[in-house]
Amino acid sequence: MKIEACPNCGSDKKIKSGVVNNRQRYKCKACNYFFSVNKIGKKIDDYYVNKSLQLYLEGLTYREIERILGISHVSIMNWVKKYNIKRPYNSNYHPTYKILNAIELGEYFSNSENIRGAGVIVTELGDKFMLIKWERFKY
Repeated sequence: MKIEACPNCGSDKKIKSGVVNNRQRYKCKACNYFFSVNKIGKKIDDYYVNKSLQLYLEGLTYREIERILGISHVSIMNWVKKYNIKRPYNSNYHPTYKILNAIELGEYFSNSENIRGAGVIVTELGDKFMLIKWERFKY
């Protein structure tokens, strides 16, 4: 992280002056003010936030989304709370998913038995595709 200027006087004349609470401490040579800078946390790209919430709304569990996207299930839970996402409740359907490349996706749809009696959505997932299929529970 680059420190531009002293927050007290605005001078760019500063030196390192130790570490406090795992953060680099600086001393301004112009006004003798000591300061440190807050760490910037790891930011997850908005693509993954949107994709996580989309998959959640499609019926996947937090842990399934974690395995697919490689993002912590706790982060996904926090986003669901933050954006107040409500998943529609319908116990008559059960979603299953597959991750396929373009050729496999074409082969899947070429067989009409694969989608008979089910709802299907295809979403892009990096260089592959995720196929989510809902089938009625068999009683």
